[in-house]
Amino acid sequence: MTELGGQPNRIEKNTKIKGDIVSEADFRIDGKLDGNVKTSGKVVIGIDGYIHGKVECVNADIEGNFNGELIVADLLSLKSSAVIEGTVIVSKLAVEPGATFNASCTMKGKEGKGALNSPTKHSATTNEPAKAS
Repeated sequence: MTELGGQPNRIEKNTKIKGDIVSEADFRIDGKLDGNVKTSGKVVIGIDGYIHGKVECVNADIEGNFNGELIVADLLSLKSSAVIEGTVIVSKLAVEPGATFNASCTMKGKEGKGALNSPTKHSATTNEPAKAS
C-alpha cells in the first residue's frame, strides 16, 4: 500500500469498531467496522474484513464483505472472495470471477472528475462477470 499522507492504518482481525474514520492515509480492514470511512488514500478490506456503512476513497481492493454506500474516485477491484451489497459509485471497476456484486452501480465517465457522466447500472452474482456498456 502506498503511504499517502502518513503511515497506512490497519484494523486487525478480531477487532470490532463502531464509529466514523477520517484519514489521509491508506486503510486496511481485517476486522469489523460499523460506520463510515473517508480517506484520500486506498481502502483495503481483507478476506476476513467487513464494513457496514459508507466508504469514500480514491482506490479500493475488496476481498471481504461490504454493505452500504461505496464511493471510489478511481479503481474498485473486487477479488473472487468479495461480497458487495448496496450502492457503488466508481470510475473504474475490476471484478474477478467468483465475486458477488449485488449493488446498484454508477460509473463516472473519464471527462468529469466530480460529475456523473453516462451512468451505467450493473448487477452480477457469483461466477457471472460484470458487463460494462
